[in-house]
Amino acid sequence: MACMKLGSKTDAFQRQGQAWFCTTGLPSDVTVEVEEMSFHLHKFPLLSRSGIMERLIAASEEGDEKCVINLPEIPGGAKTFELVAKFCYGVKLELTSSNVVYLRCAAEHLEMTEEYGESNLITQTETFLNQVALRNWKDSLKALQTCDGVLPYAEELQITKRCIESLATKACTDPNLFGWPIMEHGPMQSPGGSVLWNGISTGARPKNASSDWWYEDVSNLSLPLYKRLISVMECRGIREEIIAGSLAFYAKKYLPGLNRRQSASESSSRLIPMALAPLSEEDQKVLLEDIDRLLPMQKGLVGTKFLFGLLRTALILKASPSCLSNLEKRIGLQLDQATLEDLLMPSFSYSMETLYNVDCVQRILEHFLAMDQITGGASPCSVDDGQLIGSPSLTPITMVAKLIDGYLAEVAPDVNLKLPKFQALAASVPDYARPLDDGLYRAIDIYLKSHPWLSESDREQLCRLMDCQKLSLEACTHAAQNERLPLRIIVQVLFFEQLQLRTSIAGCFLVSENLDGSRQLRNGFAGSTEGGWATAVRENQVLKVGMDNMRMRVSELEQECSNMRQEIEKLGRSKGSSSSWGNVSKKFGFTMKSQMCSAQEGSVSNQNDGSLKSEKVKDRRGKHKKNLVRQE
Repeated sequence: MACMKLGSKTDAFQRQGQAWFCTTGLPSDVTVEVEEMSFHLHKFPLLSRSGIMERLIAASEEGDEKCVINLPEIPGGAKTFELVAKFCYGVKLELTSSNVVYLRCAAEHLEMTEEYGESNLITQTETFLNQVALRNWKDSLKALQTCDGVLPYAEELQITKRCIESLATKACTDPNLFGWPIMEHGPMQSPGGSVLWNGISTGARPKNASSDWWYEDVSNLSLPLYKRLISVMECRGIREEIIAGSLAFYAKKYLPGLNRRQSASESSSRLIPMALAPLSEEDQKVLLEDIDRLLPMQKGLVGTKFLFGLLRTALILKASPSCLSNLEKRIGLQLDQATLEDLLMPSFSYSMETLYNVDCVQRILEHFLAMDQITGGASPCSVDDGQLIGSPSLTPITMVAKLIDGYLAEVAPDVNLKLPKFQALAASVPDYARPLDDGLYRAIDIYLKSHPWLSESDREQLCRLMDCQKLSLEACTHAAQNERLPLRIIVQVLFFEQLQLRTSIAGCFLVSENLDGSRQLRNGFAGSTEGGWATAVRENQVLKVGMDNMRMRVSELEQECSNMRQEIEKLGRSKGSSSSWGNVSKKFGFTMKSQMCSAQEGSVSNQNDGSLKSEKVKDRRGKHKKNLVRQE
């Protein structure tokens, strides 16, 4: 740290308890009281350097009592006045960035101008500030930190402003261009920047500083000074992501709640020193609200996990509604980058209606969907079904849909979670955002299992959230045997599962015919090898086994449908109704689709018959050719 020594006399002061004495051989004729300390000094050295001391001593000499002067408001208190008194006596005084601000303010308060002595304390401290302290990063930062103790005087003398301007300028400048900021030109570094060994340049260059080199240094500032520094940096044009990174570093240092859910990889990547004096809850609340106001409202500037940590801490500290709303909007901008662990925020309300804060997640999702519409997110009208899964524009909203389905499955076991709240969150996700409804089905099944008291109508209303046509074969198989689902939903699931299996069988037949045709082409034009023929035979056997399994599953489904048809007819007859299976099928709304299924079944059978006929024709042509050859 830069320093400068003033004066030439040896130290002639001695402390005895709460009193300082000047051991010059002459008895003291003036007593200066500063706080709890008494200084027994002489009049002439003081009045020859200070205008205030000259007037106070002159006023005290008018009385008969001993000259006693009280200085209750001197900047820096007794410690600073001790240095001032030594300067007045010509004792060696060491100016540093830690005491220059106090001395400069005290000198101004005591009117220690050039009028009362050449090279007086005001001139000396001002010279040190401008030529030494403000020239490098460390001294400017230390001087700014000391401004907190004498802030009104430092503001009046514009010391705070000059220190902030100096720091902002250095932070906005690439440190690699000048070889600073942290170490300056140390003993092992040449002015050109190369590393020295025994005074000889090795040619090696010091490691380049990253853009966040100043984060830890400025985090030692008090919140008012830190906010002013950040504001000046923004005006200087420093990039928003760098400002946001500094704000995140400062918040993690003084808000203990942000580090509790920090992952091991994040905690080991960069160690953030904790504050020496922990803040009270009220101070933490003020800090969090200020961080929210200073953070730019832009996507991706800070991590989603950090924003969730801020929101969770804000809920605990009961921050202002505007702060909570802003944090929810920030998270909504980048909800696609969140994880399930981030969404699982406990409910901190006194009522404790639910285990997790479902309402907060609902609002965050609404912000995301609103932003997705503004930015031109995909809609069902603009996207074909075939392009739904692979569309790049749907990737964020598809990820969010999967995230919300996972969240619904996690909160579903909560017995206090009301059905309307669960339905509202599930229905908020657009239909086109879910390529498959397996995740939603899982969440609904868990909710039904945890809420067995739901009525049949409530169960049907809940199950209407999912589309049975968007369930995978595995989910359909599970749902068909799920006793918790309403009967109507099970019938629909069975129907669509049968439809999917029939479609798959038809596709397998088409593939088999294409394979047969390709083999004939290879035999006729290229002459297939023995190894290729064996591979084709094995593929054909695998296809036949797969089709046999599908046929068995279709027959099982038809048997299940037949049994359910008989049960429904019995129920209808027991109630005096003359409804038939056709009426029931109309009630469930899949008459047209069953006809389509039968039509597809017929087309598959026709394709089978056609393939058998073509094989017989080929055999006849082969026999006819053999007979002609024998006759020749």
